[in-house]
Formats: sequence, C-alpha cells, structure tokens
Amino acid sequence: MDFINKICRGDRVIWMVFLFLCIISIVEVYSASSTLTFHTDYWQPISRHIMFLLMGWGLVLITHSIPPRYFSLLGFFLPIIFLLLLAARFLGNSINNSYRWIDVVGISFQPSEMAKLSLIVFTSFLLSKKNSDNEKKIFYWILIVMGGVCAVIFLDNGSTAIMLAGIIYLMMFIGQISVRRMLILSSEIVFLGAVFYYTIKYVPYNYLDGIFPRIKTWEARFIDFKVSIDLSNSNFAITDDNYQIAHANIAVSNGQILGKGLGNSSERDFLPQAYSDFIYAIIIEETGLIGGLVVLLLYIVLFIRVGVIAKCSKKLFSMFMVMGIALALVIQALANMAVAVNLIPVTGQTLPLISRGGTSTLINCICFGIILSVSRYETIQGNEQEEKIIIHI
Repeated sequence: MDFINKICRGDRVIWMVFLFLCIISIVEVYSASSTLTFHTDYWQPISRHIMFLLMGWGLVLITHSIPPRYFSLLGFFLPIIFLLLLAARFLGNSINNSYRWIDVVGISFQPSEMAKLSLIVFTSFLLSKKNSDNEKKIFYWILIVMGGVCAVIFLDNGSTAIMLAGIIYLMMFIGQISVRRMLILSSEIVFLGAVFYYTIKYVPYNYLDGIFPRIKTWEARFIDFKVSIDLSNSNFAITDDNYQIAHANIAVSNGQILGKGLGNSSERDFLPQAYSDFIYAIIIEETGLIGGLVVLLLYIVLFIRVGVIAKCSKKLFSMFMVMGIALALVIQALANMAVAVNLIPVTGQTLPLISRGGTSTLINCICFGIILSVSRYETIQGNEQEEKIIIHI
C-alpha cells in the first residue's frame, strides 16, 4: 500500500474513477469486440486495447509527476497540430469517407484528439492572463485560434468541432469574458448555424461534396433520428439507414433493470461500432439500467471532483485547464450516452476511456494525469505523501 501511495499521488477520488473506467473498459471492449474476431485471433482486439491502456497508465504516472505550470507548453504546439490537421484532411487515410487519420512512421493517429487538449490548454493560458485592459485582445485571440482549428476539424468531423467550440465557449464564460462579448459571440454562432443549415438544405450536393465529403452522412443522421423518434413501435422497421440506432435501441431495451449478464449481449454481433460509438448500449444490455447509471455516475463524480480541485487550485491557469478538460471528457461522455439511448442523432463520439481506441485512449489518460498533477501540486500539501483535499463530495 505504501508503494502504491508513493507512485500514485494526487486526488484519490480521481484515481478511483480512472481505475473503474479502465476496468469497465477492459470487460466491455472484450465483450463487444466479437465482430473483430471473425477469422482471426479472439484475443487480438482486447490485447491491443489492454496495451494502449497500459501505455495510458504509464502516461498518467509520468504526467501527474509534472508540475502544472509546464503544461502551458502544450498550447504552443497548436501550429504543428494545425498542420497535422491539414495533412490528415488532404493527405490522410479515408475511413467511411472521413479523413481523420494520418500515418507517421507506420503509426496511425487522429490529430483532432491532440488538437482538443492543446486548444483547451491554450485557452486556459490566455484566460489566466486576462484583465480589464487586455480582455478584448484575448477574446479575439481565442476566437481566431478556435475558429481556425474547429473549421479544419469540421470538414470531416462536425460533431467534434461543434463540441470543442462549445467547450471553449463555456471556458470563456467561466473565465468571465464580458456579457456583451458573449452575447455577440452567441448571436454569431446562431447566424453561422442558420447559414450552414440552409446551405445543406438548398445547395445541391455536387457543389458541397468537395468541401464537406460527409454532408450526406450528416443529413441522413438527422433524418433517421427524426424517423426513429416519430414512428410507433408497431410501425418501426429496421432499414440500412437506421440500422445502427435501431440495434442500439434494441440493446437498451434488452437490458431492462439488471441486464443479461456480462458477455451475454446479442446486439454486439449486429452493431458495427459496438466496441466504440455504441459501447454504452452494450453496457446497458449486459448490466441493465443499474450498470448504465453506475457509468453515468462515474463521469458525474469526475466532474464534481474536478470542480473541487479547480476551486482549491492556487493558479488561474490550472483552474481553467482542469475545468476545460473535465468539460471535454464529460460532455463527450454524455453525447455518447445520449446517442445510445436515442436522445440525440448519431455523433460518432466515443465514450472516454471506455470505448476501444488508440490516440483517444492515450490523450484521455494524459488528461487524467493533468488533473492529478493539479490536485497533487496545487491543492494538496505534504512532505513524503500529499494529504487529501479536505472537501468531499
């Protein structure tokens, strides 16, 4: 126990949430990856996932040992990440008509995952320097950088771009950017949203395909969502268009209160992304409403606990950074869960740290490491072993 306390420092609640999410991830990815084992080694998908989780644990241990002030350097990698985003868009690998991945020395990764963390850190740094004299300058700097990054991401991953822009918007609100500027920004967002909506609706596809290759996918998701919530059960029919959400609904319905038992999911064999986009539906099918609520509670505890850490933080930069990271993790988790239970259209967002992934798993682990670093160095005092934060949930 002393050895564990020595290497795993920082807030114990965050460590427990991280541990439980990893355990759930291993169990559910193993169960949900049956479609990946066809004509191949049954252990290969889960072995790869465990390898990334172990690498992630290593990153957490390293990251949480770094004083928070050094993380401001991550924001200055944005120009390089922006170039990687452009490279992925025009030179990257196409999967499902989406150019999100780029290969570097044989390793495939998503620059958008790196961009999320870097943009949050960059915004946190600027907000920490804000005062009455430079607020306007900082506000426009944030808008310009956010607009450029989100615009490139939006071309192939609309939901991630919208979510990231929303997180930065909330961070500016937390950072007490003036109400007038926030209202102006809100009106501009509404205007741009309306322009995009009517552009999709009235401009022929052949004029937009070159810019937005996934425009038909986006429109189909909204149409399928409307159909899925308008049809009565007696008239409902599974088609190629509503295949994913239909089987996700069936999985959720099968789960009832206690679920069918771990490893007993039937819909995992029908859902193409059962181990990533729709893993929450598989969790509910196997563990029921109880299991689904437990997973939801873990993310809620994470958000509340990070709020406590932010409140106790000595530095504005650290406070904004951990709040931005918590918003990113929890909003993405809620979006994934909402899709699984048919509250919003399909977004393609994974369940942070639970869904099978490579780049996303490693970046999420770094995010947990940053939160633990802030809790260790800026909210906890001690000599040989830091004390826990006194405030409890």
